[in-house]
Amino acid sequence: MDHKEFKSFRKALKKTQKQIAEILGTSIKAIHSYEQGWRNVPAHVERQLFFLVSRMRGGYNNQKPCWKIKKCPPDRRKRCPAWEFNAGKLCWLINGTICEGSVRTDWKTKIDICRSCDVLKSLLVPINGES
Repeated sequence: MDHKEFKSFRKALKKTQKQIAEILGTSIKAIHSYEQGWRNVPAHVERQLFFLVSRMRGGYNNQKPCWKIKKCPPDRRKRCPAWEFNAGKLCWLINGTICEGSVRTDWKTKIDICRSCDVLKSLLVPINGES
């Protein structure tokens, strides 16, 4: 996540820098650094922002689970944590899911794939164009 995207997420959540710092459990100085591009946004902060944005958007309730969207075969479903924990609408939040046929264990690799997936894209569509 780059600094522009971080700022657009904060604004979409209608939070001040101080408010988002409190929600994310970080300092306002860190928020300033993320938004200015002086520091990289850590994976745990990026993950929390995606979660918060996904929860405020109305499309979540109507969304199908990932295994239906991706048409995962039963044998893959049974090995996937998203299926095991009935988290098919939050698959992008869980490491170890079997996306594109392979287990994704680190956040950077996983979120790069998730950003092009309809499961996450459908939750973030209203963010595009907001500032």
